[in-house]
This record gives sequence, C-alpha cells and structure tokens, in this order.
Amino acid sequence: MEKVKRPDKRAERSQRTREKVIEAARELFVAQGYGATSLQEVADRAGVAVQTVYFVFRNKRTLFKDVVDTSIAGDTAPVATMDREWFRAACADPTAAGQLRGHVHGASEILGRVAPIMPLIAAAAATDPEIAAQWPDDADPRYTVQYAAAEALVGKPDARPGLTVEMAADLLYALLSPELYLIFVRDREWSPDAWEEWARATLTSQLCADGG
Repeated sequence: MEKVKRPDKRAERSQRTREKVIEAARELFVAQGYGATSLQEVADRAGVAVQTVYFVFRNKRTLFKDVVDTSIAGDTAPVATMDREWFRAACADPTAAGQLRGHVHGASEILGRVAPIMPLIAAAAATDPEIAAQWPDDADPRYTVQYAAAEALVGKPDARPGLTVEMAADLLYALLSPELYLIFVRDREWSPDAWEEWARATLTSQLCADGG
C-alpha cells in the first residue's frame, strides 16, 4: 500500500513566517525608505522575534533583495519569470496580437508590484553600495525576458513584416518599463487598466502587421 505523504508542517510554518517578514519589510521600505528601516521594526511589524529575521535572511541587504525578487514574481516560489505559467501561455499563443495581450497583462501585474519600489533600489544602493552588487550590470534580467518574448513573437503570421527580434525586444523593454509605468500611473494618475490598454494597443500597432 502506497504511503500518503504528510504535509511538512514545520516547512509550512517557516514559509508563512518568511512571507510575513517579506511583506512587513516591503511595507516599511516603501513607507520610510531602506536606510531608515531597522530589522527590529520589520520583526515588530511581522510579529516575530528579530532573531528569526536574522536567522532566515541573515541581514537587511538579503531581505531587501528578497523583497524585490518577490515583488517581481508575486510570490516566494523560486520560479523564474520565463518559467511562469502566464509567460509560457502568452508565448504559446498562435498569434502575435494574442501573445501581446497576455504578455502585457502579465507585465502590468508585475509593474503594479515593482514600480513603487524602483526608486527604493536606487536609494538603497546609495546607502549601501553592496546592494547594487546583488543585481550585476552584465545582464539585465528584464531585457532577457523581453528578448525571449520577442523571439516567440516575430515568427508568428501576424507579426509586422521585416520585424527583427532586436527591434521587438527594444520596444517591449521600453514600453513595459517601470519608469514609463510610473509616469502614467503615479504622475499622470492613469488607472492600471488604462495603462495596460494603452500599452497593449501601442505595442500591437508597432509589432503586428497592419497595426493588428
């Protein structure tokens, strides 16, 4: 008789604690900045002992990186963007227009989480130079994702004739940038839905034959 594997309750508790600490840190970093936030404050907000924060994350620098990484992913699962279901489904769409619809929607959800903390990364790097070292300059992961999407898009029957992977990747990278998202949603007070519709329509007009 096959044994039923019991849930690992200790692992589940550990995961919940990790998620609580990351969420508490995100709230505090956004509210008062990286430099002004102490691990004791994070522990108090999360309702755990500060020793627990040190045990799980070692230091504030590592915790900050986890805040950024989970903001991109939307959860704490160690799954890269290009392995996420939404990205694979978008790339698998048989048309360029359909891929853009799914891709822009997925990017919009990420930008809604990431864009507010982008200014924090620059400020944190100025306070702690070792922060910048956690995101090497040799390969921009956001461009890597957009380049992979572009490779899937250019071979589809409704892609704009003569469109290169490089051109498509550049347009995706620029129009789906946190900086542009903040200009529209934060500075000009567009709703996220309005921004998503504009980004989809603009990219469709640029990347699809006859403007989609």
